[in-house]
Amino acid sequence: KRQKFGNRRVTVDGETFDSNLEAGRWQTLRLLERAGEISNLRRQVRFPLLVQGIEIGHYTADFVYLDRDGKRIIEDAKGFQTKEFRRAAKHMAAQGDPITLWPAKGKK
Repeated sequence: KRQKFGNRRVTVDGETFDSNLEAGRWQTLRLLERAGEISNLRRQVRFPLLVQGIEIGHYTADFVYLDRDGKRIIEDAKGFQTKEFRRAAKHMAAQGDPITLWPAKGKK
């Protein structure tokens, strides 16, 4: 089934992803976790978007994990950045939870 932006849902190891890009990144992160490079790998983690303590919406991260130093990484696999994503990313950064893009690149 085609998703928004022409992507097809992909199933890998019994888990469904919104794109081949996201599925491929998941497989890489799983390998990194097995190798001990990252830990506590999770998918589709929901974060509240707050203004003065009131939830005005939410952002769902593709992946969240801890790097070797124990720093929490919030990651999103994006082929391109939508206006909505850029807005949520700014909001998350303002809350102290910056989002890492994969692959790392600028706006299209």
